[in-house]
Amino acid sequence: PHGGPWLWLGVFGAGVYGGYFGAAQGVVLIGLLGIFLDDHLQRINAAKNALSLVVNATAAVLFALIAPVDWWAVLLVSLGSLVGGFVGARAGRRLPARVLRGIIVCVGIIAIVKLVYG
Repeated sequence: PHGGPWLWLGVFGAGVYGGYFGAAQGVVLIGLLGIFLDDHLQRINAAKNALSLVVNATAAVLFALIAPVDWWAVLLVSLGSLVGGFVGARAGRRLPARVLRGIIVCVGIIAIVKLVYG
């Protein structure tokens, strides 16, 4: 019911990757959670959002302690992330699972193409 040790290991790896690099972290997490958990996509998406929050908050504290920080940039990115998170969560809850899955696949493919060729 909790995905087993492979899910935990995968989420840990995605957290390390996401905390340092961040690109497509959500796609990786939703893929892992979707494979290992037998639950509705909306709930998996909510878990992905909570895990991303923990990873990004931990990385932010670590980076703030060891590197110089442009706090204006932090403010702007934080506000954009909060608004995007709330809007995305509301939209994700209202979309049918099939449509949400299609959007996730499209965003994942675009991210891969952008990372490889961009």
